[in-house]
Amino acid sequence: MKTEAIVLRSMRYGEADRILHLYTEDRGRVSAMAKGVRRARSRFGGRLEPFSRVALLLHEGRSDLMTVTGADTVAAHRRLRDSAATLDAAGRSCDAVSRLFETADPHPPVYHLLCHELALLDADPAAATLANQLAFRMKLLLAAGLAPQLTACASCGEREHLTGFSGAAGGVVCGACEASAFPLDEEAHRFMTDSIGRTLREAPDASPRALRQAERAIRETAEHHAHVRLRAASA
Repeated sequence: MKTEAIVLRSMRYGEADRILHLYTEDRGRVSAMAKGVRRARSRFGGRLEPFSRVALLLHEGRSDLMTVTGADTVAAHRRLRDSAATLDAAGRSCDAVSRLFETADPHPPVYHLLCHELALLDADPAAATLANQLAFRMKLLLAAGLAPQLTACASCGEREHLTGFSGAAGGVVCGACEASAFPLDEEAHRFMTDSIGRTLREAPDASPRALRQAERAIRETAEHHAHVRLRAASA
């Protein structure tokens, strides 16, 4: 099987092998064994490092664990490893994809979104901001069909006085429906809306308070509707 993939995670196995968690363009999330990859003269070289974009040849055996039989680099993303901030942001982005899209179902838009995020971090270390991470997660929720309701109260449909956010209700709520909600400032509301409509490179910025509120809204949405607990977007 031939496919393109991002290496989400790599774990040591035995004396010279690694088990790779991959997000592929046409098979979703899969796991594969890279035999002998840790040897000095491995035929794979450094092509299977985490966050690399690679063209793979995978052998499918009887188990769910495939075997890597060929690998070529599409984008190594070496520069993002030069900065602790970009390395951390890349890790959290891959982790969010891994948790929200854990099956072997294909989601090409998610694959290309992750490719764009890693390419942006590789090209511009200044992009490794909390705002960027949250904008990426908003787009992931949209791709998963979990985007929160932001244009009207998720409980009653009211379009005015949207002052809170309820993960259980699935979005913003008005003053009359905010019993189970937390306060959501207008700035945080605008950040979430703009994050969906803009490219990652054009991700909006916001105050620390607004970003904290947006992160809580994203986290509660994932927990209530995908039963997934996302890592904090920043250390």
